[in-house]
Amino acid sequence: MKLGIIGGSGLYAIDGLANLQEVAVETPFGAPSDVMFEGRLTNVDVVFLPRHGRGHRLMPAELNHRANIFALKTRGVDRIISFSAVGSLREDIAPGDFVLVDQFVDRTKQSAKHTFFGNGVVAHIAFAHPTCPVLRSVISIIVREVAAESGGAFNMHNGGTYLNMEGPAFSTLAESILYKSWGMDVIGMTNLAEAKLSREAEICYLPVAMVTDYDCWHEDHESVSVEMIIETLMKNAATAKAVIKSLAAVLAATGDDGCDCRSALDNAIITAPDAIPAAARAELAPIIGKYIV
Repeated sequence: MKLGIIGGSGLYAIDGLANLQEVAVETPFGAPSDVMFEGRLTNVDVVFLPRHGRGHRLMPAELNHRANIFALKTRGVDRIISFSAVGSLREDIAPGDFVLVDQFVDRTKQSAKHTFFGNGVVAHIAFAHPTCPVLRSVISIIVREVAAESGGAFNMHNGGTYLNMEGPAFSTLAESILYKSWGMDVIGMTNLAEAKLSREAEICYLPVAMVTDYDCWHEDHESVSVEMIIETLMKNAATAKAVIKSLAAVLAATGDDGCDCRSALDNAIITAPDAIPAAARAELAPIIGKYIV
């Protein structure tokens, strides 16, 4: 078992990693956001990737999601917890709260970059339930305990729909009101692609959305600003590190859960094996190799 952590805005490192080493990974899709930081945390092998690179150098639309997930796959990661900053589209989801996302609505124009397939290989994954229910069950207990230890400083929401916009600008007021009327729970710019690619790579994936603001729909709160977000980000990052530490301890004790995410490509590859181009067969070997022998 190897745990992957993708750190979003505000979470650029993990405290307490033993035997820390930096690993540069090249992929058929280019370079990931940064080097991988690998080490041990409570007897669990951990691979950490800062989504936007150290120093926050990459905009959401500039992220090479395929390279990021492919690199984690080649490093042996079989579970990914992804932390990201989001805006709230619900009154009862307040800044500082954590939402364990279980659904997505896609408002991007990047679908061709959100799959490993194409160029002679066709596959259609089931995506009705886009995040891992087993990981969500485990994480929900941990985040609730961390919230209790904080004296109720924040709430945990077990489940929620994440509207993925492109950015980098935040929503217009009209857009924010529209998304709220659709029944969306939070809004962000990064997690949908990670979820799709993790499913294709047969990696369990769970986004932990850390709320920083009320977007701009809320009449009693000023519109979202970078200053507002950064202030809440710092508080959320400290909480995220506490969650990661507790998660590693739990995973070390529970071991492999045999989740169905690990067989997501079973019967999903439509292209006949002998019709798959040699180049695609070689490049995608870490993902499709066991299905096209």
